[in-house]
Amino acid sequence: MSAPPEDLLDWQRLALAVLRKSGRAGEDTPPEAVADLLATETYDGLRIAPLYTAADPAPPAGAPGHVPFVRGASAAPRPWDVRTRHADPDPKATRAAVLADLENGATSLWLAGIAPDDLAEALDGVLLDLAPVVLDNGASTPEAARAFLALPGSDKSGNLGADPLGLAARTGEIANLSVLSDLSKLSPVPVATVDATVYHDAGASDAQELGYATATGVAYLRELVGAGLSAGMALKQLEFRFAATADQFATIAKLRAARRIWARVAQVCEAPHLGAQRQHAVTSDAMMTARDPWTNLLRTTLACFGAGAGGADAVTVQPFDARLGRPDAFSRRIARNTQSLLIEESGVARVLDPAGGSWYVESRTDALAHAAWDVFTEVERAGGMAAALRSGLAGDRIGAVRQRREDDLAHRRQPITGVSEFPDLAERRPVRPPAPVPPEGGLPRMWYSQGFEALRDAADAAPAPPAVRLVALGPVAAHSARVSFAANLFAAGGVRLAEDAASPVACICGSDRSYAEEAAATAARLRAEGVTKVWLAGRGDHEGVDAYLHNGCDALAVLRQTHEDLGVAP
Repeated sequence: MSAPPEDLLDWQRLALAVLRKSGRAGEDTPPEAVADLLATETYDGLRIAPLYTAADPAPPAGAPGHVPFVRGASAAPRPWDVRTRHADPDPKATRAAVLADLENGATSLWLAGIAPDDLAEALDGVLLDLAPVVLDNGASTPEAARAFLALPGSDKSGNLGADPLGLAARTGEIANLSVLSDLSKLSPVPVATVDATVYHDAGASDAQELGYATATGVAYLRELVGAGLSAGMALKQLEFRFAATADQFATIAKLRAARRIWARVAQVCEAPHLGAQRQHAVTSDAMMTARDPWTNLLRTTLACFGAGAGGADAVTVQPFDARLGRPDAFSRRIARNTQSLLIEESGVARVLDPAGGSWYVESRTDALAHAAWDVFTEVERAGGMAAALRSGLAGDRIGAVRQRREDDLAHRRQPITGVSEFPDLAERRPVRPPAPVPPEGGLPRMWYSQGFEALRDAADAAPAPPAVRLVALGPVAAHSARVSFAANLFAAGGVRLAEDAASPVACICGSDRSYAEEAAATAARLRAEGVTKVWLAGRGDHEGVDAYLHNGCDALAVLRQTHEDLGVAP
């Protein structure tokens, strides 16, 4: 049932009172304007309202296990596949990690970049009829597939991981789709992975990730059908890999929308009953941080929950130290246990489509599916995914979103805990062996924290810790809030804010009243003492003050300028 109109009006009035206190609404603002004042917009231009009711309908999602599979591919609750990723080029180390994972909760393996000749040693002792294996070998996929298929055992399962368009997106090379048809002729195991994380890692929006994944999947279907497979058999050859982020509702909606879109593709192929998309969700690489890496535990837990609640068939949780190099046994165990706790103790896997029926989730799923379909049809009109990559269409579209992301990150509209907000200058990060370098040459790869972390690295490499002189005006109660704000902002670039700092850069912190009375004289005194750059925490226009720190300012620009003023080498 929807809320009675008087209840909705009460909510609007209460919300409006808060908005008036914050200055976001005036005395003449009507209650019905609250929804617009509180609404946000995704990178796809989709409006996210502050409140959803039965007045926000969405098309029927169907029943779990039935077309259009929005509510999941299965008609009964079941745990998702706990899939662990292994990318250590040392086959002996990989074998030890693989066996430890399988003995402690993992149910399948993702082998990324293991040399074909090393697969036998890396998988020695693994019961391949019980543990599915997904390969990820890029250009050496044919050799790896043959090596895997030659291993003892006739009941292997998993996926050979052929993804020529994904490889082209990563490297800029021309995609060779014939590898799909070649492998399909000799393999009883599904051959193709549509890895959409390459677009996510480049900064794409959710609709772009889904649209390009759909275009890639359709290209693979055409290749496989052209090789003699029926549409139904071709559909069974594909698995899709999507990024799961700490925005749990975005992840849930993305996976549900992906299934709806692919069900439509299967319907056009006249095989609707085979349109249940096989989904592998991976906690986002782009959201992981190298600074304060333990905070990644929170991010990956939220992402894993979103993936499980969204109906992913398989989930990979990145170890919290993945940005630092090759994860160790402890971080791998924590990553496994994150899934085990959600499945066994939290009971997330005991409920089919737990977000189903939520007006918010259903509306967001529907809107995202339409936006992604528009992306897909644009690619089809341009000649398909291979053409969209060659022409730069996909790169240009993603680049526009990436610029908006970077602007939001720089202004801390999307704060990163432990990096752009609440950084710890005294942190001691664990040390890990270097990880294999991913391929380059195609779409750029971004980490949301990279701008701030580059500044932290430069500050750490400086001969002396960079510092800004703090000048606090008035009693503690009058300046503490702005001192904390300024200290937090400067620390995001590895810069200390302290009263005892002998620095050419200073920051004045106080109340608006103290600024009116003392800011100009304080700035003049600082100039006389040799300070060459004067910041003020707040807004205004005060003689002698060079620039201002405030909520919504370009924090990266402030920090880069501060590094330059302090002589910190980039």
